[in-house]
Order: sequence, then structure tokens, then C-alpha cells
Amino acid sequence: MPPKSITLAGMAATLFFAVGAGAEVPEGTKLVVADQSELIRNLLEASGEDDNLTADVELPNFAGGPAILEAMRAGALDIAYVGDTPPIQARASGTLLPIVAAVQRERSEYRLVARPGLEISDLADLRGKRISYIEGSGRQVFLVEALNRAGLTLDDIEKVPLRVADLPDAIRTGSVDVAVLQEPHVTRLTQQIGASAVSDPEERDLLPGTWYIYARPEALADPAKHAAIEEFLGAAIRAATWSNENREEWGDHYYRGFQRITADDTAAILASQSLMEFQTSAEAIPHHQRLIDILAQANELPEAFDAAGSFVPDFDAAIEAAR
Repeated sequence: MPPKSITLAGMAATLFFAVGAGAEVPEGTKLVVADQSELIRNLLEASGEDDNLTADVELPNFAGGPAILEAMRAGALDIAYVGDTPPIQARASGTLLPIVAAVQRERSEYRLVARPGLEISDLADLRGKRISYIEGSGRQVFLVEALNRAGLTLDDIEKVPLRVADLPDAIRTGSVDVAVLQEPHVTRLTQQIGASAVSDPEERDLLPGTWYIYARPEALADPAKHAAIEEFLGAAIRAATWSNENREEWGDHYYRGFQRITADDTAAILASQSLMEFQTSAEAIPHHQRLIDILAQANELPEAFDAAGSFVPDFDAAIEAAR
């Protein structure tokens, strides 16, 4: 039997395409967008694109995809900026949260980081280690692919269920041997306590860094919110382009100013990051299928499904025009 989300996608399609593209945002329209690490808020502020939004955009901050999914299910959010796994797990569980845009970096922002006193130079050395595991987070598929490359499976490690917010302390206290982390925590923990990223060169080429913006179907079906989403995506794309072209200024604003990172550590973070590139649904579907297949083959999904059913192309023209 196909996943429930496929049936829901077919039902919702009639709503999505009933809303016209390029519509003006009515006065008083409110759009609630889930942010993470306050990245979107800072991008809009630093680039000045927040001044180009006519909708009343709220950007509540969340720690990880699972918390965002719960807020979506409660109807508290319209769209969300999430990692690569949350839309897959949501659809597999029967919750339709269509992807409206994709953001990709050539290299993943996730790193496998070992606790102080433990150095891992080969992915095969993950065998038997206590490793953070957050189902429904983008960290999940990154870890699964790391194990795949080493010829290992999830059965070859000790999975330690944690929340995203608990990961830095888990490394500090040694309650895990390895955690899947992002900046600025990778650099902070390396400098502060002597943690170390896995040095196997293959670790940097496991997967590209992929993030998605997904939407609540009811928001897509609302003409005012649909127009606000299109306006927001245009502003976000221009803001990302600005950060690509003004990396030092972006680093000063976000890492030094907001995250309170030192100048040297900010430079190291920026040097490790690839540029942000927005993708249309057609461009993003093949990689999304790869992620689905990785999780399904690891028995972390009930079954594989067609990635195309996770996307709506409503905003593809706007994405192409803004980037």
C-alpha cells in the first residue's frame, strides 16, 4: 500500500494550483516561518531584504526538525527551514508537508565530531562507538551514509538518542563518543575542549549540504499566504546571494556579531562552507530521491517512495527569477 502522504499529495494538488502565481500580498497578511540558529532572520537583516517584505513575517527559532514538525502539526507554522531528513520522515508518517524550495551547498554542513581524547581517522573506526542519533533530523541520513561508506550499518554502532540542543554537552561530558554537529559548535568544541572532527577525507564528501523549505498545505491553499510565501522566497534567495558575494561582511554580522565567534574561528567556518544555492523542484528531486533510498535501504523508512510527490512547483518561476 502506498504511503498515506501520496494520497494526500494528490488531494492537495488541486488546492495548490488553484492559487495564482505572482499575486500581490494583501495588507495585514501574516507568515510564520520556522528558523534554525536564527539563520534566516540574520540573512534578511544583514542583506537588507527584510525591508522588502510587505507581509508580517514572524521567525520563531527552533532546535532541529522534530520540534518543527510538531509545531507544523499543531498549525503554528506556515513554512519552515529544515534539514534534508524532516520532510522525508514527515511524509513517511503520513503528514503532507510539501517542499516549496531547496537550498544546497556542495559540501554538507554536518561533521562527525569525536569527544576529547578520541581521534577517528577512518570511517570504519565508527564501529562500536556511541554515536548521537536524532531520528527525523538531517543528521540521521548523514550518519547512515557515513556508515554505508565504511561498510557498516546502524547495528554496528550504539545509537544514543538525543535532542539537537543536547549534542554539544554530550561531547563535552563524553556521554557519546561521536556526535553529528554543525558550526559554530564544531569550531567551538575543537578550540575549547579538544574535540576533533573525523579526519577521513571521505567524511567531507558524504553528501552535499541540503536544506528544504516546506509548507503547511493549508498555508499553500490560502491565496494571501501563498503570495507571501512567494515574496518571502524571493527575499531569502536574494539574501543568500548577498551572503555568497559578501562573505566577510556576512561573517562579521552572523558569526562574530550574533554568534560571538572570534575573527579566526569565523574565518575558519567560512572557509569550510560552500556557497548557498537555491534549487527549483525539478533540480532538487533527484538528490531527494537519493536521500529517501539511503534511509529506506537502512530500514529507517517503512518503504521507499517517489521523491517527486514531496514537491510542489508553484514557486519554481519565482526561484529562477530571484537567483
